[in-house]
Amino acid sequence: MTKFDLKQYAKRGAEARITELNSELEAIYGAFPDLRKGPGARRGRPAKVVVNHEEQATGSSPAGVRRRRRKMSAAQKKAVGLRMKAYWAARKAAAGAKKR
Repeated sequence: MTKFDLKQYAKRGAEARITELNSELEAIYGAFPDLRKGPGARRGRPAKVVVNHEEQATGSSPAGVRRRRRKMSAAQKKAVGLRMKAYWAARKAAAGAKKR
């Protein structure tokens, strides 16, 4: 009996799909060569390109730069809490008024 390695099987499937996608990209670029000009030629936000899926899974970025969330002071937390209590009270009152 042979041993079945699911991870290796999935990896081969992923590699085959990447090959298919690359050939589709080449066909698209053949039909629309102006798409190859790069992100500077496009309007709007540039597309996000993932180079290494392992880095994406671990959450580390290629440049090593991580965005950090600002810390809220106790007063800021309290203010947010009061605003949210008022918000939900208003929603609850509005929902009660609709039912009547």
